[in-house]
Amino acid sequence: MDLDKALQISARGMEAQTTRLRVIAENLANQDTTGGTPNADPYRRKTVTFENQLDRATGTPVVTVKKVGVDKSDFPQRYDPSHPAADAKGYVKTPNVNSFVEVMDMREAQRSYSANLQVMQVTRGILTRAISMLK
Repeated sequence: MDLDKALQISARGMEAQTTRLRVIAENLANQDTTGGTPNADPYRRKTVTFENQLDRATGTPVVTVKKVGVDKSDFPQRYDPSHPAADAKGYVKTPNVNSFVEVMDMREAQRSYSANLQVMQVTRGILTRAISMLK
């Protein structure tokens, strides 16, 4: 495999995981964001979808972010009649963000990012050794 292609693949993987980490951070930051008025929808969890694409410049398959979408699952409700967003029965819609799921996704994204970084470091080492051998 061409070492330049290995660097390209790893860099694209790191870009995709960076986007994923940003979305996870946004989800965690808004896990308590409810609507401001009765029956208003709270923050809706965002999701990241990846796709494989062919980088035409290098002829290499790389991963990219296809889209940042939203989780269409139902909003949990909690009873809090004093909340400004409470409905007539006293229930408030809360965001569909599960912090446990977000933390597990974050760990997976971190590991993927680290694996791509390791590939880049090994490839750079190989290139450095090859250059020193040519001197």
